[in-house]
Amino acid sequence: MNIPSIASSARRKNTATLATSRQQARTAATRRKLLLAAEQTFARDGYEAARLEDIAARAGYTRGAFYANFDSKEDIFFALLEQWVAQRISEVDVLLGRHDNPQQRLRALREHYAQIAQDRRLALLSLEFKLFAVRHPEAHARLRARQRGLRSCGGDILRRVMRSLGRSLPISSVAAATALGAFSHAMLLEHLVDSSSLSDAEIRHLLGLFFDAVVVGER
Repeated sequence: MNIPSIASSARRKNTATLATSRQQARTAATRRKLLLAAEQTFARDGYEAARLEDIAARAGYTRGAFYANFDSKEDIFFALLEQWVAQRISEVDVLLGRHDNPQQRLRALREHYAQIAQDRRLALLSLEFKLFAVRHPEAHARLRARQRGLRSCGGDILRRVMRSLGRSLPISSVAAATALGAFSHAMLLEHLVDSSSLSDAEIRHLLGLFFDAVVVGER
């Protein structure tokens, strides 16, 4: 093969690689938009009432685009849960990485817990995940496995922070992560039903006390 042929082959290869990269970027962008639309739709309408057409339209796509990326409503529901888990873990890892002092890490984790409990969409989606598992026994095992993954990671973070302080959790790490999540979502749901029953400041105060009781063992 002469030099021009080699150069031409290299150009074709580079063009094909560039086209593939662009297609992958478009696919990733489409999935991100569909997942965001699904998150908003599930939080607004609930899983049962949410329609694929609504999710696709909110993202600016057709049903065909939806099915090119996800097999079903259940499929995007679980993909959303996977994304949610990854984001929560990443946020906490970044937060803890900003502090070298173990006491500062514990305070930062406590503050993060109090703040994230005010995320309305997060609480509603968490409730939808649990209701979905109760109403759909065939999907229960899959959801339970993913929930256990989240709790395991959350428990590991708590355990690492306490170990850096030379202390241990008063209960199992999984139980601690489960209790913190359940209590924070319960407080927010009560607030959403009747905001006069609990103010934002009262929620933060109660969550701080609960964090201390569960994680530090203080009463």
